[in-house]
Amino acid sequence: MITRLLAFLVVIWALGFALFATTLPRPASDSVSTDAVVVLTGGPGRLERGLALLRAGKAKRLFISGTDRTVRKHELAVSTHTPDAVFDCCVDLGQESVDTRSNAAETAKWMRAHDFHSLRLVTTDWHMPRARYDLSRQIAGEHIRVVPDAVRSHPSLKTLFTEYNKYLLRRIAAPFGY
Repeated sequence: MITRLLAFLVVIWALGFALFATTLPRPASDSVSTDAVVVLTGGPGRLERGLALLRAGKAKRLFISGTDRTVRKHELAVSTHTPDAVFDCCVDLGQESVDTRSNAAETAKWMRAHDFHSLRLVTTDWHMPRARYDLSRQIAGEHIRVVPDAVRSHPSLKTLFTEYNKYLLRRIAAPFGY
């Protein structure tokens, strides 16, 4: 009986992994506008995507969550070939978060402080399910529309395996307050 149960759980896990790996989120339509763009640091193309959306007028402000405490706006402007004026007027750096869960808390706090009701969440495709889940838990009960905007990548099997298991563990632990 225990062997069958374990075999069943392995099959369910494997089917879930296959679904996760083959249905990675895609970029959102560029026609969608929101109050804010939120970029979670940590992967190539994320910041560039967020800045392109801001410059295209798809949002009023850009929030970069998970920025190292030593990073300054001017440095980011130089490294992204963006005028300082864009960073001065419309970009905020979140320097309190250290992981996906704290990115979500930092983002929710920033959204409330600005009284925004819609955001475009920019992160890598394989990271989006967990990032979106954590953010939805932080803003539960609030009327905030989240538009997922995944940056396409070519993740390795190891990356997919690791992220799928982190996502499952997060889904299991979150209801218990972890």
